[in-house]
Amino acid sequence: MSQAIQEFFASLPARAAAVLNSPVGGTLQIDLADGNRTEHWYVTLAPGTAQVSREELRPADGVLTLSTGLFEKLVTGRAAGMAAVLRNEATFSGHVVLFLAFRRFLPQRPDVRDPRDAAREHARRLV
Repeated sequence: MSQAIQEFFASLPARAAAVLNSPVGGTLQIDLADGNRTEHWYVTLAPGTAQVSREELRPADGVLTLSTGLFEKLVTGRAAGMAAVLRNEATFSGHVVLFLAFRRFLPQRPDVRDPRDAAREHARRLV
């Protein structure tokens, strides 16, 4: 397991207060596949809090399955979570709201721009 992935999971509890402001709650199981070996991570989300465990404390409300390499790209901002699911590079089952809340922890790719900012810049150039 890469250092980036370990640091990402270690940072979740401290970042939760700033990231999770909606009333979402539940446990997300993240299965990282590497060849014929799969590592399981459990992230329990609640408003303003996140707990990370390697042990199943209760059945998961959602399961995200992807390769370790792809997950490393997600946590370093080199790939986008929703795009990976839509391209079928990752699969998700269960309560989709958990996945939507969890992806708020993932950094955006450096080349991603908010379309509102792009529209404002375009409008300024027209004036």
